[in-house]
Amino acid sequence: MATAAFVKYNSFIDEISKGGHNLQTPPTLKLALTNTAPNAASDTVWNTTVAPAPAAAAGYTAGGNTLTGVTGTTTAGVFKLVVADSVFTASGGSIGPFRYAILYNTTASSKLLGYYDYASSITLADTETFTFDADPTNGILTIT
Repeated sequence: MATAAFVKYNSFIDEISKGGHNLQTPPTLKLALTNTAPNAASDTVWNTTVAPAPAAAAGYTAGGNTLTGVTGTTTAGVFKLVVADSVFTASGGSIGPFRYAILYNTTASSKLLGYYDYASSITLADTETFTFDADPTNGILTIT
């Protein structure tokens, strides 16, 4: 699957400045799929009204996958958020279509961090997988 660049929400930076996200202590982060274009300038929290997700069926869990291996480290003034890869597997039907993977923080009332745009819509047929490939070296996001 193609990789996509991280696009941060404006609200994420605003919330960081207000202490709205504690990323150093591992929060519960989720990755939700949607085919509706996110609005980085105005979206603030994840919900199915803002970003309709695929139906919670065929292997897709309502709200998306809970990310594992969440760690935050700061070295030489650069904060790095690292998570493990996350796999969506269609089972008993299809998942999609979706084009965007939205990263949000359930520990902080579903506040948004950012999203990934995969450039075109994807539909997973039964037994197909989609892997969110989290960079273990550089993390999924950095704050300098």
